[in-house]
Amino acid sequence: MISRELEEYINLSQKKIEEHLEKILKERSPEIIYQAMRYSVFAGGKRLRPLLCLLSYQMLSKDQEINQKVLDIASAIELIHTYSLIHDDLPAMDNDILRRGKPTNHVVFGEAIAILAGDALLNLAAEVCMDWILRYGCDKNLVKAAKYLFWASGVEGMIGGQVIDITNSGQDIKSEELLFEMHLKKTSRLIQASCVCGALVAGAEDDVVFDLEEYGKNLGLAFQIRDDVLDVIGDSKKVGKSIGKDIKEKKNTFVTFYGLEKAQQLVEHYSQKAIDVIKKYDNSELLIELTNYLINREK
Repeated sequence: MISRELEEYINLSQKKIEEHLEKILKERSPEIIYQAMRYSVFAGGKRLRPLLCLLSYQMLSKDQEINQKVLDIASAIELIHTYSLIHDDLPAMDNDILRRGKPTNHVVFGEAIAILAGDALLNLAAEVCMDWILRYGCDKNLVKAAKYLFWASGVEGMIGGQVIDITNSGQDIKSEELLFEMHLKKTSRLIQASCVCGALVAGAEDDVVFDLEEYGKNLGLAFQIRDDVLDVIGDSKKVGKSIGKDIKEKKNTFVTFYGLEKAQQLVEHYSQKAIDVIKKYDNSELLIELTNYLINREK
């Protein structure tokens, strides 16, 4: 259960994010590629990463309104996240046929269009960021935010984590350190970037940005480990994707490495570390409540 205040904030934020994404993703020619892009973007995701960006911004900003300035970068984050899901689901990667309770992009549109749709979303995110920076006079913090976002999406982030995942799939991962590196890059980096971008748009100082980075890193780990737990004990109808697939395919997860009980303990450990970083800030209540909700979620 979540408080009425958080529920109302999530509903308002999701509405504003959806409206902003609609403006960005108007259908043009060739029609098929926009259909494929929109299919995955509007497939019913939680919008967690843009939500974290907005909450981080509002915790630190004098302006409590959800404005276009923060919505631009929040939407770019969601475009990048969606591109990564399309590519992750491909037969050459995780070979998933279900995502968010619906057939995956390549099942509906074919592999070639799915690959191009992912590529197009990543390029669109870059375009959104460049327009954003120019619109606000090349503000240094906005340049930093865009740079951090694309760093977190590349070899030092999501792509690097996916490479470690693929090259170690089907065999026991070499070390605990490599397991953490994989998940820190594959999952935590973009969650970190969401929080860092929100802080930078709010004009936060370097020490505050560092705190939000640490918060996002620890939340990202807790979120990923909970995801691994749900792959064992979750309900596919609630989770919206295939259950038990990680174990069947000998994927390296926190559950396969540590066991279910230890993995759940790690969820609680890293979520508490995340909360400890931000609890000193005024207006952190909603972010703390969201953290507790995410680590106890069933989907």
